[in-house]
Amino acid sequence: MTQKAYLIGAGIGSLSAAVYLIRDGRWDGSQITILGLDTHGANDGNKLASFETEYGHQTLSNNAGFLNRGGRMLNEETYENLWDVLESIPSLNEPHKSVTQEILDFDHAHPTHAVGRLLDSGGPRTRGDDDDYRHMQFNNTDRVLLTKLMTLPESKEAKLNDVSIEEWFATSPHFFTTNFWYMWETTFAFLRNNSAMELRRYMNRMILEFSRINTLEGVTRTPYNQYESIILPMRAWLLDQGVTLVENRKVTEFVFADDDPMRDEIRVIGLKYQEVDNDDEPGLIEVADGDLVFCTNGSITDSTSLGDLDTAIVEDTRYAPSAALWKQATEHFYGLGHPDKFFGDRTQSEWTSFSFTTNNHLLVNEIAAITRQSPGNALNTFVESNAVLSLVIHHQPHFASQRPNETVFWGYSLYPRRTGDFVNKPIIEMTGREFLEEILGQLGRVDTRTVNIRDKADEIRDSIVNVVPSHMPYASALFARRSKGDRPEVVPARSKNLAFISQFVEMPFDMVFTEQYSVRAAQIAVYTLLGITDPAITRLHHYEKNPRVLAKAAHTMFR
Repeated sequence: MTQKAYLIGAGIGSLSAAVYLIRDGRWDGSQITILGLDTHGANDGNKLASFETEYGHQTLSNNAGFLNRGGRMLNEETYENLWDVLESIPSLNEPHKSVTQEILDFDHAHPTHAVGRLLDSGGPRTRGDDDDYRHMQFNNTDRVLLTKLMTLPESKEAKLNDVSIEEWFATSPHFFTTNFWYMWETTFAFLRNNSAMELRRYMNRMILEFSRINTLEGVTRTPYNQYESIILPMRAWLLDQGVTLVENRKVTEFVFADDDPMRDEIRVIGLKYQEVDNDDEPGLIEVADGDLVFCTNGSITDSTSLGDLDTAIVEDTRYAPSAALWKQATEHFYGLGHPDKFFGDRTQSEWTSFSFTTNNHLLVNEIAAITRQSPGNALNTFVESNAVLSLVIHHQPHFASQRPNETVFWGYSLYPRRTGDFVNKPIIEMTGREFLEEILGQLGRVDTRTVNIRDKADEIRDSIVNVVPSHMPYASALFARRSKGDRPEVVPARSKNLAFISQFVEMPFDMVFTEQYSVRAAQIAVYTLLGITDPAITRLHHYEKNPRVLAKAAHTMFR
């Protein structure tokens, strides 16, 4: 009987596992089935109307324009697995190039260099004074605590079990008033009550970015949004290889073999599911001897709620479907982690984003003039905003189907329960139109030009096609406070055919909230279950051991 693989979830982890099965495992694509609820995964980018047909989303009164629930910044030096897997995928736009080469060529031709990273009532913090964002603004206590965290050996990482960032810096609350923290929290979406353990990993893995975080020069950009630039080429290649992709099928339960009374062996023999676009009709996939199961045990876009220009979101309070499946496995076997640590406290993980589509370039040109930088360089944070608001202005066009006159960008709040400064209601309750007013107020406050953006407000309002609010309760769940053992191993010690591939597995050194982490988990899962030793697991760089890199970081810390 032909061996089969079932991959639960259609994000980059599952797509990468399928690539590794075919490329390095020498499997035929017909042996692989991917079961997905959301074709976009966490790498967003599509017309808003396309999301209305996906699990959990409702029909909107205004489905014009585009949606970016969020975005992730790539990195050329430290995303080793991502570049490895995309090297095998041909570009849809330039088939003679790999996706890796297409992305790097685009990024080298359009390098990022932010000059308006932090904005306050004096404009961009580039004024040459103590507020200049080239200065990290640490005091000596900040430096001691940060150094102590960075140099904690990996073998002693358990000392940070359930320790929050705020607890680690409790003796120096000044840390949270520094330029460094404003930039770090909004670049990577860390909250103060998140894991100090994960911050430690970031500070080591991304040590190259410490000395250039003020300009974001280490950010690698894709030609279009990551859904079109990465996910669609991967899906196209896999379909061409004969892989089966099943949409709108929610796997609800593992059926485990019960022929081992001591529970010393984890073996999946079936997958119960619901057809979500057919009244949740139940079904069962029988998993035969020798078949493999790869599970995305947690997705940060689960339970997302959408609104539109005149419709506020209605929060989806359901427990994340992907985490519910993981939780069901933990009820059968010990040692598979604790999903509630990541999905049980939304105060550690939620944020709300807003996608803007305009029918001319007025608003994006105004933002460029205020921030003093062109689209493609921008992650702008309003440091005086109560809800910690930021804007992300992409190189245009950000979508292949954008009309020449259209612009698309997005903004987000890390604290959506807080009230806006210019609209008197919590961010999470705002319609798209109300968020536009909040952003116009924020931009007006930091605009130091003679003719303020407020003077063009009516013209800007007339240019709006849609502003789409998107609440993601689990967007930063992967940063939640955790202890050793709260995340399962990629392939649990007693597993015969089940592997986990997501941002919620345990791997040494590497850091979550990156495509890199999911792709690496996929490689480890495939290689382990298939017994592949040649080629070896992709080697990671350790820049935190490079004397020159450390010297630059030390210089930055005292700047």
